Amino acid sequence: MINYICQMSSFLDQEIKFLPGVGPKRADILKHELKIKTFGDLIHYYPYKYIDRTKYYKISEIHAQMPYIQVKGVIRAIETIGAGAKQRLSARFYDETGSIELVWFRAIKWQKENLRINKAYTVFGKPALFGGKISVVHPDLETEEEKQLKPSGLFQGHYNTSEKMKKNFLNSKAINKIQLTLLSLAKGKIRETLPPQLLVNMKLMPLEKALTAIHKPETTVDLKNATFRLKFEELFFIQLKILALKHSRNKKFKGFHFEKVGYNFNKFYDHFLPFELTGAQKKVIKEIRGDVNRSSQMNRLLQGDVGSGKTLVALMTMLLAMDNGYQSCLMAPTEILAQQHFQSISKFLLEMNINVGLLTGSTKVKARRMIHAALQSGEMQIIIGTHALIEDTVQFTKLGLVVVDEQHRFGVAQRAKLWKKNDLIPPHILVMTATPIPRTLAMTVYGDLDVSVIDELPPGRKPIQTMHFYENRRNQLNNFMQQQIEKGTQIYIVYPLISESEKMDLKNVEEGFRQLTETFPDYKISMVHGKMKPAIKENAMQTFKRGETQIMVATTVIEVGVDVPNAAVMVIESAERFGLSQLHQLRGRVGRGAQQSYCILMSSYKIGTESRKRLETMVRTTDGFEIAEVDMKLRGPGDMEGTQQSGIGFDLKIANLSKDGEILQLARNVANDILNDDPFLQKEENQLLLRNLLSSKDTSFDWSSIS
Repeated sequence: MINYICQMSSFLDQEIKFLPGVGPKRADILKHELKIKTFGDLIHYYPYKYIDRTKYYKISEIHAQMPYIQVKGVIRAIETIGAGAKQRLSARFYDETGSIELVWFRAIKWQKENLRINKAYTVFGKPALFGGKISVVHPDLETEEEKQLKPSGLFQGHYNTSEKMKKNFLNSKAINKIQLTLLSLAKGKIRETLPPQLLVNMKLMPLEKALTAIHKPETTVDLKNATFRLKFEELFFIQLKILALKHSRNKKFKGFHFEKVGYNFNKFYDHFLPFELTGAQKKVIKEIRGDVNRSSQMNRLLQGDVGSGKTLVALMTMLLAMDNGYQSCLMAPTEILAQQHFQSISKFLLEMNINVGLLTGSTKVKARRMIHAALQSGEMQIIIGTHALIEDTVQFTKLGLVVVDEQHRFGVAQRAKLWKKNDLIPPHILVMTATPIPRTLAMTVYGDLDVSVIDELPPGRKPIQTMHFYENRRNQLNNFMQQQIEKGTQIYIVYPLISESEKMDLKNVEEGFRQLTETFPDYKISMVHGKMKPAIKENAMQTFKRGETQIMVATTVIEVGVDVPNAAVMVIESAERFGLSQLHQLRGRVGRGAQQSYCILMSSYKIGTESRKRLETMVRTTDGFEIAEVDMKLRGPGDMEGTQQSGIGFDLKIANLSKDGEILQLARNVANDILNDDPFLQKEENQLLLRNLLSSKDTSFDWSSIS
């Protein structure tokens, strides 16, 4: 059985240069342009659209707005026009209703030698208007004999290609041709990847039939079934890997048992809670409590918008750890964010006898030594810091909880170092993010974690009012800013560039600072950008935080950073140049106090459709999850912040996370059912799944430990 599988899989493992019609030169282009190295890579390179080749038009029906046309007729005249690089071949093509021009700019000699006057051809191509007449450039031409010999398939697949490929005669038609060659050679040699029972239960098309139908579909039903089969399989194996990792980790790693809700937790809850917890916060704390009260390691993702109260939930989890005799650490990606967490948590615990430390790259040597000693002796119960926490010199007595804020900003190896601070039992893990993640992306990027969501704002917070202004409302904006400052509130103004760029006509922070100084001579204005020295930047931020300056002019360095409850207005210049996620994060810098806050998006009149959609979304909603869904639909999952560090690749061949949420959920449910019944895929019916996982190129964890 295993030998048989190996023989079949070795067919698709062959180098692409050995496929008839490819050869070494084309193979090299396919490798560099499309990462196609083997027969298997090619067969899984799918069309992005299909053209219906069943419909024929009369020449009199054709107009330039048609995407594609197909006509039958004859060539009556051929001539070469121009010379040198501007030379072209023109053929006059007729049917009984009129004529069109066929044009070639490449391979002119070959075309001239092979075209025949008065011979019947089928012409397929994209019509265009040139000199008031319809023409088709580089059409597909087939004689009746060629059409009869052509393999069946009523829809022609179109494949993405690059300019370099087209220059080397590897256009979509050429890819289609070598795909058909491969399919004919592959008959009986493509092994099934899913167990028979799963195919029956899910009513899935067999793999070989699906691959044939995706490249040359006979009917729309065939195409639909093939597409579903291939999407399901792709998403199923991703979910099987992720959930198997989760099952394996739950079995393999014991967790510290936090059975007590003790003195510190209760004292804080009863006497020092700054405000009544929202229903969402209570629900999340209950979920965490359930995790840490078991004997397996907690791995939970906590999602919530800026200002939703994630830090308070993290603190209460730390108090649970402390009540059970364990230390906690919170790791943040920047010093500013680490300091912010330290200040917030220290303020919450001001009247409780709890030793909280801060460790960053700029912590002085003497203070660093004291912190190290306090952690080793157990005197320090909570430590907050940056990547300085993962240094080997940082040792804990009993680390029971690790909280990671904005974990996508840390590398996998960095995070793993924290997990290993204990010799035998790893600490419980709570990952926090203020970047809302669409449901489908969360199931993939963070699919091995349990997910909690805080989707309510703390009491007293008012939703931020967002407005979109064009440049003609600049005076109105200035008047509004003046009114707000006179009320005692502060203002952020964010620009996309530091200094003037000839290429992009954008507002820039230095020019903006000069103009604002002239417009508001009676107010103090500070400036912050990424090229400033850290000490100067920090001083400017602290000056603003203390209320000594009324306006802060900045680049996106404030996207994650200083927390100023008195700042109630966020103005974003050239807002059309920012992504949705960034706009939402920037808006989250205001709305932290009890007063009404505002976000004003300034843009030029000339903005594209996508930019307009982003700004309209921002004005319409403050729901971070809705914004994240729109963002993923506009940008695609691979471009979303956080996916690169996730440990799971997004090189999806056919599935689309922004469109295939239902298939993903179905695939996850099926994978979960299989693993609940057979966590290590040891049953005979699951051996095929295990072999596929073990042989998978992108398996990102060690399967040998559970196989």
